[in-house]
Amino acid sequence: MSKFNQNLTPKEYVSHHLKNLQIDLSTLKLVENQSNSFWILNIDSLFFSVLIGIVAFFLFYQVSKSMTSGVPNKCQSAVELLIEFININVKDIFGFKKNNLIAPLSFTIFIWIFCMNFMDLIPIDIIPYIVEKKFNISSFRIVPTSDINTTLSIGIGVFALIVYFNFQVKGAKCFFQELIFHPFNNYFFIPINLLLESVNLLSKPISLSLRLFGNIYSGELIFILISGFIPWWMQWILSVPWAIFHILVIILQAFIFMILTIVYLSMASEKVHKK
Repeated sequence: MSKFNQNLTPKEYVSHHLKNLQIDLSTLKLVENQSNSFWILNIDSLFFSVLIGIVAFFLFYQVSKSMTSGVPNKCQSAVELLIEFININVKDIFGFKKNNLIAPLSFTIFIWIFCMNFMDLIPIDIIPYIVEKKFNISSFRIVPTSDINTTLSIGIGVFALIVYFNFQVKGAKCFFQELIFHPFNNYFFIPINLLLESVNLLSKPISLSLRLFGNIYSGELIFILISGFIPWWMQWILSVPWAIFHILVIILQAFIFMILTIVYLSMASEKVHKK
């Protein structure tokens, strides 16, 4: 077990690391015991989500200021390769449909989710230990994407764009016609069509959210189990190989979320060909 938490049993240690720092909006007070109330916010997830976004924006802004048309430095080369990689995927999936939002949105989603996932590679006891000693706060998590509320919020944002693109490209009339006349183009099947298409539409943000949450949460849990059940001086034997493998996971999950977002928005942007 981590030397910072030797006074906890393994069960208490795992439970301790799975608790968010919450605030009750009705009373504006911190909540020690985890609550499922609608008016509860996980402020640690919100804090790190916003902080990571600001830091990533600042870093890329600094890179953009130092860009040159001459021989690029290593940082500029890496950013240009990343932008080109995302542009290629957008062109391959979104096709020739013109939209100035898709590429910047895809870049933002990939970088933001990757950076939030990357927090899972920070030793799990360091930041919570500092927060507990400095601010006397025992419940504190640092990986925003291991919180279902964070991933679901991003999924809902993508869902809102899907609906917006449907209305913008197809119009409200065609959009609702697709809901009630697809896949069976018959008035008799309207209830069945509406049920099937509603499930199909709502499954997109849910699948995006649960896939990202499940993979990052499980990775975090394995780090917690390694730290909670193995003496701290032996943990590197398992934690280092798992961290190396987990690098692939955090990159892949950011990439999958970005690709599926492009796919869903491309489907929403397809014009209806009237017969």
